[in-house]
Amino acid sequence: MSETFDAIVIGGGVIGASTLFQLTALGCRKALLIERGEIAGGMTAHSSGIVRTHYSVPANVTIARASLGMFERFRDLCDGDPDADPGLVLSGYLIVAPPGPSSDAVRASIAMQRGLGVEAGLLDRKSALERHPWLALDDIDAIGFEAEAGVADPYLVTTSFLRNARRRGATVRTSTPVTGLLRQGSRITGVMTDKGPIEAGVVLSAVNVWSRIVASWAGINIPLTITAHHVFTLAADKPYGQELPVMKDLASPAKLYTRPMGGHLLVGGGHEGTLTDDPEMADLEPDHDAMIDEAAQAAARMPAFAEGRLARSWSGLYDTTPDWNPVLGPIPGMEGLHVAFGFSGHGFKMSPMIGRMLAQSMLGQPTDLPIRPYRITRYEEGEPLVGAYGTGAVS
Repeated sequence: MSETFDAIVIGGGVIGASTLFQLTALGCRKALLIERGEIAGGMTAHSSGIVRTHYSVPANVTIARASLGMFERFRDLCDGDPDADPGLVLSGYLIVAPPGPSSDAVRASIAMQRGLGVEAGLLDRKSALERHPWLALDDIDAIGFEAEAGVADPYLVTTSFLRNARRRGATVRTSTPVTGLLRQGSRITGVMTDKGPIEAGVVLSAVNVWSRIVASWAGINIPLTITAHHVFTLAADKPYGQELPVMKDLASPAKLYTRPMGGHLLVGGGHEGTLTDDPEMADLEPDHDAMIDEAAQAAARMPAFAEGRLARSWSGLYDTTPDWNPVLGPIPGMEGLHVAFGFSGHGFKMSPMIGRMLAQSMLGQPTDLPIRPYRITRYEEGEPLVGAYGTGAVS
């Protein structure tokens, strides 16, 4: 005899954890999260942990802004849990652009953010250097700054969500691979695991780069590719302090993003990455030539790293959609199945509110913010979420 739950979430990363937590907040206590490995052991473990609301797509700004508010009141969100600490450091977010289209995009995006109530604005070079004295800005035309931005800890956020979901009655199972979907006609009625079937009124697939596998069990194709991205940290002769802002460099060929990490400079590329077909990352090797080139680009912006030492490096995968924005919500014609995929590097910073929107959608409730812009049919309907920056990780 199979077990029965009201809702099942597949995937123990930050999106799945946030959704389970919000399901319980909405009264769905008989909810189950299933993770094939360990909690936060997939792409959440590779997140750079950046929190920002700077986007050129208005729908993204509203979700990111709401998520930031949830990060800021995280302990209260988690019912006063004294251990609920997201590791939030609001050091600000700088985005710099050379003359031309990218400068125009920064200015337009800042204006749009301000219209949505975000504390953001344009800085002159003197003011920018007061906030970030390590920078060389001679080639820069536009400098955007967002005060309420910074970094947080994906592992602490994920585990806090799950701990408090459990306290409300939810069940979390690790080391339990899902091997298929239970189906009656066009309705999904649960999941098959390596330990047997589990029935549910609604199922959410939140498995990041493994989403195509789950979709194939439902007999559907989804607009998803997998791209590999590397990240590394550099050490200078003096510590790179945590008070320094996160930065996005649109003037660099790789569209670099940087943040402080443990006294070092974390550097990642904002480019399209390298296509791969392997969600297990078995064929993913660090691109040392690319890292050397990007280290040189980082040093051009921050000359103190001209003799910087490589401290560590790692690689991760993005689940990437054609417009570099997520697909959220129900699958038309497949009742009982909801999806969350294609975060394209945005997942962590948007996870608190996206979890709530997904939980509301799964329970048939109106969502706090519009979920329709993220529907899976937007591509065939000619309504992709492409903003001033075009496709890519800035969005």
